Amino acid sequence: SILSQLGREDELIISVDQCEDGSRDLLRQIKMEDLYGRIRVIRGKQAGIVKNFEYAIRHCRGDIIFLADQDDIWLPGKVEAVTDAFSRREVMAVLHDACLIDKDGKKLGEETMFSIRKSRPGIWKNFVKNSYVGCCMAFRRELIPVILPIPRTMYMHDYWIGTAAEEMGEVVLIDRPLIAYRRHEENATMLEHGSIAFMAKKRLGILHCLHLLKMRIRKKGEVRS
Repeated sequence: SILSQLGREDELIISVDQCEDGSRDLLRQIKMEDLYGRIRVIRGKQAGIVKNFEYAIRHCRGDIIFLADQDDIWLPGKVEAVTDAFSRREVMAVLHDACLIDKDGKKLGEETMFSIRKSRPGIWKNFVKNSYVGCCMAFRRELIPVILPIPRTMYMHDYWIGTAAEEMGEVVLIDRPLIAYRRHEENATMLEHGSIAFMAKKRLGILHCLHLLKMRIRKKGEVRS
């Protein structure tokens, strides 16, 4: 569902981290079958989800970087719609909606990611309830010097990237599902809140990271007026 929407000059970076289910061999086969050489399979650092995404982002060479999880389905028109949303230079990131499916691809009701998370931009809105789900995001490569390395106290990469985009420019939301988001027992992203203690610890970490983010942006002289 990804390759069918890519042009000849695009690339697909796949960082395989702690893989023991045969995926690496399957990916090598798919890579051999790609006539345009767009697929690059790299070996992750085996340091967890956040660092694996960081490692993949470091290898990206394109101007617009789309994030993707391994088991979701890109719906037709996703790349075109998201790319069009970057028409203005001040747009640093784009976030779109997603419908929900189960492990077998069956749609799970009428709720979408936006309706569940009440998605909208805003630093403090997303401090309370995060709208930035990585598999629904794309961002400009101009963010890379600011977002990398991702702080070890940042619990997920997507919130960090979305917040950096808001600090450095504008985030556009596309209010229609452009992927089918697969829900199963091994999802890394939960739709429910954790315990009070977990949420408090997470937000203390976020506050520290927001301070670090502002320091990085000031250092690069890219703070918005």
